[in-house]
Amino acid sequence: MSEIETDRIEKTDQEWRQQLSPEQYHVLRQKGTEPAFTGALYQNHDDGVYHCGACGAALFTSETKYESGSGWPSFWTPVSPGAVATHEDTSHGMRRVEATCSRCGSHLGHVFPDGPNPTGLRYCINSAALSFQGQK
Repeated sequence: MSEIETDRIEKTDQEWRQQLSPEQYHVLRQKGTEPAFTGALYQNHDDGVYHCGACGAALFTSETKYESGSGWPSFWTPVSPGAVATHEDTSHGMRRVEATCSRCGSHLGHVFPDGPNPTGLRYCINSAALSFQGQK
């Protein structure tokens, strides 16, 4: 088993509500989406690591962040192969791929096949689903 699988975090709904802000709870636990171009990390260009806003797991690095023009932070690959899980999402009459934190199962955003090389993927992630730790 990988470290991510053995380090799984599970909390009750009430525990998540106490830990997260209302906006974070809506995005991370209720699969909400923040309005485009409004997230605190959308235009962040600092070097560092983006973590899950719920459990703190490392998810993406600034080296893989790029300007997609979508209005949300976009990355072409996670920090490690097991950091982000994907699931089919057929909500809202669409067929999409949902991205979740592998460690706590929180909703991050969606993955689209229109990203840059080398992966061709765009991990379109809500700022409210992330925390950022800059390099010193």
